[in-house]
Amino acid sequence: MDAYASHGGNFIDTADMYNQWVPGHIGGESETIIGTWMKARDNRGSMVIATKVSKMDRLPGLSAANIFAACEESLNRLQTDYIDLYYSHQDDESVSLEETLGAYAQLIAQGKVRYIAASNFSTGRLRQAIKISKENNLPSYCAVQDLYNLVDRTTYESGMAQTVADLGISNIPFYGIARGFLTGKYRPAITEVDSKRAAGAREYANDKNYAVLAAMDEICAAHNNAPLAAIALAWLRAQPTVSAPIASARTVEQLNEIIQIIDLSTSEVEQLNAISA
Repeated sequence: MDAYASHGGNFIDTADMYNQWVPGHIGGESETIIGTWMKARDNRGSMVIATKVSKMDRLPGLSAANIFAACEESLNRLQTDYIDLYYSHQDDESVSLEETLGAYAQLIAQGKVRYIAASNFSTGRLRQAIKISKENNLPSYCAVQDLYNLVDRTTYESGMAQTVADLGISNIPFYGIARGFLTGKYRPAITEVDSKRAAGAREYANDKNYAVLAAMDEICAAHNNAPLAAIALAWLRAQPTVSAPIASARTVEQLNEIIQIIDLSTSEVEQLNAISA
């Protein structure tokens, strides 16, 4: 995080349920680390913090009571009195959208949340939520966070992209480098990769996606041998409904690859569009 901040990075994405899947963890560990770091560096005012509610095993769903409880816990772990961007981490159809949005309205009025966004919603429910916000003068989701990357385009482009465009909001996509596949570490001749996400990245290992890597190799050469990860994120930033992609790094070396900003030409974007379609 120090390295990220040294590059001018200021937007950190987390969730209350991170990392409850790790043996011995219960969720909240990521927020605690971020909060401790901001407190030690006294840099809360210069950071933009996004976190989420509804997928924590102990605090599931989007009822008003759960949102209030989860928000307080997140604020305590983050050692802050406000959250910049608070996501509904997944939809909860057992709760009315009016109740969920009304809870967010209270948190915004109290200064505990600044903006809200949605993740893993259907297009229909997202449109309905925005409609209810407008009709009832309630806070409105300003963004979505959905899976989208150069080798995983179908789900988002089959409906959500148009919905996001119609609503005038944007996507802050996760898995921007496809769990590491788009770093180029995973090639046909490479059998072992030192990564906790290796199994997930291997799901992308097929001839079509290897062809995408080959096209990216050509583009990298034209950009002073820029890292493939930087090319993958540049492609995402070039998409009209994307505001900023999310990518993870577990070492400073990996961070130095994804932090680089590459501007792709129109022809390069079109080349990647065609090969990955």
